[in-house]
Parts: sequence; structure tokens; C-alpha cells
Amino acid sequence: MSGDEKSMRRTRLTSLRERGIEPYPAELERSHVIADVVSQFDQLQAASAAVTIVGRIKALRQMGGLTFIRLVDGTGDMQVVLKEDQVGNEQYQLFINHADVGDFFGFTGGMYVTQKGERSVLAGSFTILAKALSPLPDKWSGLQDVELRYRHRELDLISNPEVRQRFEVRSKIVSTMRRFLDERGFMEVETPILQPIPGGASARPFITHHNALDADLYLRIAPELYLKRLVVGGFEKIYEIGRCFRNEGIDYAHNPEFTMMELYWAYADKNSFVAMLEELIVTIVNASFGGLVVPYGEGTIDFTAPWKKVTFRQAIIDACGIDIDTIHSSAELFVAIKAAKLKIDFKGCVGMGEFYDQLYKKTARAAITQPTWVFDYPIELKPLAKANPNDPTKSSSVQLVVQGAEIINAYYYELNDPLDQRARFEVQQALREQGSEEAQWMDEDFLSALEHAMPPTSGVGIGIDRLVAFLTNSPSLKEVILFPTLKPLV
Repeated sequence: MSGDEKSMRRTRLTSLRERGIEPYPAELERSHVIADVVSQFDQLQAASAAVTIVGRIKALRQMGGLTFIRLVDGTGDMQVVLKEDQVGNEQYQLFINHADVGDFFGFTGGMYVTQKGERSVLAGSFTILAKALSPLPDKWSGLQDVELRYRHRELDLISNPEVRQRFEVRSKIVSTMRRFLDERGFMEVETPILQPIPGGASARPFITHHNALDADLYLRIAPELYLKRLVVGGFEKIYEIGRCFRNEGIDYAHNPEFTMMELYWAYADKNSFVAMLEELIVTIVNASFGGLVVPYGEGTIDFTAPWKKVTFRQAIIDACGIDIDTIHSSAELFVAIKAAKLKIDFKGCVGMGEFYDQLYKKTARAAITQPTWVFDYPIELKPLAKANPNDPTKSSSVQLVVQGAEIINAYYYELNDPLDQRARFEVQQALREQGSEEAQWMDEDFLSALEHAMPPTSGVGIGIDRLVAFLTNSPSLKEVILFPTLKPLV
């Protein structure tokens, strides 16, 4: 059936060209978008105005010398009526014999109300703009195959209006974020994606080779170290929105290629910094949804501020009763795990930081549903954050956790002591030698920058994809990334 239909469409294409009609003209002047015609229908009708609208044919229904066309553009859809006695037999037959659902057409005509009361455009003329040689999925009833939806997002957008709306929300979220930061004096910058050392996060990188330099390079896992070098250079309020890459697993909450906003603010104090981040998210949610309670799964997420605050240590105590301040080795942790009757897989963990992190993720973080600030992660987990002034075993860090996942990762005090930073990198290097694939690398260029002094600074990273997924009630990051990473078809 599909092959026969493709053949018929190619035959119609050939027929158009034989008649001297170009099925892919370069342009057609449009007078109105469909949304404007719909909203201004009464005024246009009263003025007997003619309009030219363009779009894709969504549906065709012929009744003798009368054809009803559902036309859709980027703003909406409306009905176009084509009458044989209006355009003439030759033009009418031309349309009937050559138009297909999926084609792009332009129609010029006046306002018209059908006998059933539907506001329409009565076409006096038409122009083909692009002939569709392949049929649309299931005649516009919707593309349901998930794998096909992700591989051919263009068809998904055509067939499923809610998908298009989701990405419109994503665009609004990003534009609101930019406007919020710009209005507060932050400057947007760009830093390298190809880097000689993958720094700024604990993650496994992608590696590539630059032929002209004959050098291996890495796709950045985070822009952090370059952005901090800009703070050293004198920029006090900067941010970057861009792609990052981590050579890790793919699941509902992870994609190897993702978008991050990272920000640095010199001389900010802890409370003002966290308050600004809270205001940023509240502003985004309000602008995107007109309220602070958004649906998620079978429940809702309430972003009304202020949000709950808890320490990393207390969150674990509340979740399973284990106090990490009394645990100093993996052996002690295993005893505590057994006593608490927990089953946690620590395979691949190297160093107490990774053990603490796995315990936290499987107990405390998994139990958090509503927006919650989690403060002061163990110092081993945050090699780029300053030690907490009140407890050197903890870092000056905070994360926003929603529905068991991290949305914001912030250091309210960035590490700016070059000697301390070098010692932290040396610990990370030792972990790498012990087999850790996520431990950070020694970066001499960054250390050199710190030796020229970086002022007291606060910093944050926000995963755009994960934020959008929560705000649009999407079960997977693949639903909010236009073209997610997929296994190639063999």
C-alpha cells in the first residue's frame, strides 16, 4: 500500500511538471498566518478582504464539485473550501487529481461560513508549494511507535500536536532563563567544546582526534573550568547555555548529549545566591505555565517558595537511619547497610565519596518528591567546591532535588585556593589510578589561572533537559530532546 501510494505521488509530480507547473516553487507571498485569520475573521469578512494563507494539507474531503481542505501552519489550522464553480472546472480537476494529504499549498480567497457554521476561506485560487512524495504516518491519526517517533522527530511533530507544544514550552523556558539572567547583569559567554582535558565534572568523556594538530581531544563534560578562568580574568557575572557530552549510559534520566546552563557570580553571598536560584526556577515555571503547581505523573509538583532545606547527612538519616559521620570506611558502611536491612549495589564505587553518593541516591534522594534543597555534600564528592567553613568534611554545595532527581547542582562557595585545588586533583588522580572512570583530571592550565587569584565566587549548573522533562510531565529525557541519541540501525 505504502509503495503504491508513493508511486502514485511521483506520478502526480511528473504530471505537474509536464503541465509546466513547478511543484517546488521558491516562494509565495503570504498575507496572513492562520491564527490571525481566525482571530480577525469578522473584520476581514466585513471588509470583504481576500487573504493568502499557506500550510500543509492535513485532510481532504471531496463531495462532487466541493472539496473541504484542512490546512495547518505554524500558528494553527482552519478549513479551506474549494468550489468547482468558483475556480473553474480545469483548475478544480487539477487540484483533485494532483493534491495529496501532506502537500504544502497556498490558497487565496475571502471569508466564508459553511452551512454548518464553520468559518473558512473560500479559495479563488491555489498554488502548490511542495509536493509530498511519502505519505504521512497513519493519515494524521498520530504516530505511536516510540522508536520511530525519536528517529523521525519531523513526523512526530507533524502527527502529535502535544509533542510540538512540549518543545514550544522548552523554548520558552530557555528564553525566560536568558532574560532573567540578562536583566540581573549576567553576561552570556561561550567556551570550548573540544578540550585537551575533560574537566569540571565527574564523568567519563568522549574522545576524538584532531588531524591537523595530531592530538586527542575530548568533548566537554562541563564548561566549569573555562568559566572560572573568565572570572579570574575579571568577568564577575557570567553564564553559558550549551551542549555537554558524557560517555555514559542512556536511560529515562540520562542522554550522552545534553544541554546545560552554567553560571558564576563573584562576591555573591550564600543566602542571596540560593535565593536567586529559587527565584529563577519560580520565574520560569510561572512564565511557562501561569502557576507554580504543575502536573507530574499521577500527582503534582508544587514550586511555591520557599522550598524545604535539608543537609545531605540528615537526608540519609531520615531515609534509612544511617549517619555517615560515623562511617569512615566501606567495611563500616557494609555493616551499617546490613543492620538497616538495605540492599544496595556498590559495584564500581572507588573511594568513600562514591560510596556515600550511592547510599544517598538509593535511599535519601529517591525519597524526595517535592522541590528540596540538599546542602553540604561530603567533601570527597565535590573536588571543585570549597570546604564548608563549619565542617571541613563537607563541601559548600547545594542541590535542588525534585522527584528523586537532581535539577540544580550549585556550589555556594567555589574552591579558589590553588594549593587546595591541586591537592584535590591529586586525590582524584589517585582514584583514577585505582580504576575510577569518573574521577577528575589534573588541569595545569586551570591551576595556573587560580594562582593568579579568583575572587570569592558562587557557581551553578542546571540541566535544561531534566528541568524541561519535569515541567512538561515527560517520563523520559528523550521526550524533550528533539533528536535524542539512539543506537544506529544496522
